[in-house]
Amino acid sequence: MKTIKTAAMDADTRAYHERFMRDAIAMAELALKSDETPVGCVFVKDGEIIGRGGNETNRTLNGTRHAEFVAIAGILEKNPMGVLKETDLYVTVEPCVMCASMLRQYGVRAVYFGCWNERFGGTGGVLNIHSDPSVDTPMPVYGGIFREEAIMLLRKFYVQENEKAPEPKQKKTRELKTEIAPTDIHAPKS
Repeated sequence: MKTIKTAAMDADTRAYHERFMRDAIAMAELALKSDETPVGCVFVKDGEIIGRGGNETNRTLNGTRHAEFVAIAGILEKNPMGVLKETDLYVTVEPCVMCASMLRQYGVRAVYFGCWNERFGGTGGVLNIHSDPSVDTPMPVYGGIFREEAIMLLRKFYVQENEKAPEPKQKKTRELKTEIAPTDIHAPKS
């Protein structure tokens, strides 16, 4: 797992990655406004966005409607499957185990994400599906782009009630935490 340190990047590279992560954050914000878990993504080929997705698990009551699946479904309506081998994914939260497996099987070129998924992460947060030598070609992943923004979107969602969760928990007394720990505390597992 590589952590992107935006300060260490040259300005052009940083601006390029941040441009697409801003689009992913916009998708996550749309998901949040729709009472969905605020995860958003964009798929980029040759510097152009070819697919967008936001979580739709609450609306559809389908646990597989993660942002990555939603975006890929739209891409495959208009493009051959091979186009995914030429794309990079920008997603606000590290892909879960399910999504990491799908991305690897489709051969996505690289994944850039905001914050780690410490419960279900498939690209270093919990498991290393992106680099497991027993499966296809390894997929490079880079985390930490707009990490704080991604964390705050998730916190805004989880502080509110989610009636469509399998076991809704009362959250009326919860408060939004705004302090974010440094990255070394939440570094991916090796």
